[in-house]
Amino acid sequence: MTTVTPLPADPARGTPVPQPDAATTAPVRPSAPATALPALVERHAERTPDALAVVDGDTTLTYGRLLGAGRALAAYLREHGVERGDRVALLTARSSRTIVAQLGLWLAGAVCVPLDPAQPRPRTEAMIADAEVTLTVGDAKLLDAATLPGPVLALPEAPLTTGRPLDASDPDSPAFIMFTSGSTGRPKGVLVPHGAIAELVTAPDYVTVSGRDRVLFHSPMTFDASTFEVWVALANGAAVVVCTEQRPSLEDLAQHVERHGVTVAFFTTALFHQLAARRSRVFAQLRSVVVGGEAMAAAQAREVLTAFPWLELVNGYGPTETTTFATAHRVTARDCEGPVPIGRPMAGATAHVLDADGHPVDDGDRGELWIGGSRLAHGYTGLPELTAERFVSRAATGRLYRTGDIVSLRTDGILQFHGRNDDQVKVRGFRIE
Repeated sequence: MTTVTPLPADPARGTPVPQPDAATTAPVRPSAPATALPALVERHAERTPDALAVVDGDTTLTYGRLLGAGRALAAYLREHGVERGDRVALLTARSSRTIVAQLGLWLAGAVCVPLDPAQPRPRTEAMIADAEVTLTVGDAKLLDAATLPGPVLALPEAPLTTGRPLDASDPDSPAFIMFTSGSTGRPKGVLVPHGAIAELVTAPDYVTVSGRDRVLFHSPMTFDASTFEVWVALANGAAVVVCTEQRPSLEDLAQHVERHGVTVAFFTTALFHQLAARRSRVFAQLRSVVVGGEAMAAAQAREVLTAFPWLELVNGYGPTETTTFATAHRVTARDCEGPVPIGRPMAGATAHVLDADGHPVDDGDRGELWIGGSRLAHGYTGLPELTAERFVSRAATGRLYRTGDIVSLRTDGILQFHGRNDDQVKVRGFRIE
C-alpha cells in the first residue's frame, strides 16, 4: 500500500509537485460506480415502496413517497428555471424537507450547495459567491431572515406529490459543493461527485447497515458527515431518523435515539468523548457508532466498549476531499492499549505514506498520507492552482490527494495517525487554517 512510484520533488520546496499532465480543474479519475444518488432511492422505491425511508418527528416518508416528492420538486425547480449543472444553495432547518430537497435538486440535474442557518452571514455570502450559486432555495422564513444575495426561491411548505420521472444527474457529476476550513481563512468549496458518495455508502464493509436499521441524522448539512448519515441509510434500504433539535444537547440525543429506535449513528470525536465520559445511555440503544474528525482517545473508547461490549465502534478518518471517510478501523479493547489506529483504506480508497521527496517510507516510519482511488473530489471550485497543488495525477497511481496528515504503517497494514505537518487544527471536527 505504501510502495507507490515516487512523485517528483520541487528542489526549492522539497515537496511533490504535479506532473505536466496533472489535473487542474478537470478530474482524472478511475472509473466510478455507474450510480448517481437518486438511483439508490429509485432502486428501493421499486423494490419496497412501502418501506420506511425518513422519520421526522411524527412525520414519515416511505421510499415510494420520498421518490414521488423528489420527482415533483424536480419538476417544480425546472419550472422555475433550474437547469442541469446549476449550482443551487440549500438553506433549510434540518428536516425531512432537507432530504426531499437534495433529491429534487439532483433529479433536476443541479449541484447542491448546503448552507447552515446558524453560520455567520459573511461566511454564507462568501460560500454563495465562491460556489457561483445561481439560485438559493429553502425555507421561506429562513430566506426572508437571511436576505442573501442573488435570486431565492421558497420551497413548497408541503411536499409536492406529482411529478414525472426525471434524473439529470450522472455518477461523475458533482452532487455537493461542501465547504471546508473554519472561522479563519477563506472557505474552500470541494466538488464531491455522486459516484464517490454512492461507493462510500452502498453495502459498506466498514460498518454494519441493513434495511432494518435506523440511522441518526443530526449533523449540520454543511458538515460532510451529514452525507454519510442520510445516504448510508437510503443506499441500503434503511430509515433516516432526523433529529429535529437543530443544536441538540446530550440529553436531546439520548431521548431521540430511544424514542425512534436508532441503531446506527455518527458522532464527531469531541461529541463521542463527551458522551463516553458520561457513559451516556445513548450507547445502550445503538448497535453501531462511527466516530471521526479528530484523534480518538483510547481512554474514552475503552470506557464505552467496557460498558457496552456489544457496540460496533468504528474510527473513521478522511478529509472532505476524499468523500467523508477514506480509512476506517473497528476498535477493539486491544486497540485501547495505545493510540487508536485509523485503520485501512476502504470503499475504493487507496493510501500512500510518502516522505518529503515523495518516496514511500518503510513500515513503521512516519510520512505524509496521500489518498487515491475512486472517491476523490473533483477539486476546489474556482481554485485551479490549489486544486493542482493538492490533487496530483500520475500514470502509475492515478490521482492522489495530499492530506497533510502524518501517519505510519504498522506491519499488519494498519495506519496510525500522528498529527499534522502544518498549522491546521480541528475544533469539534471542523478544519481551521
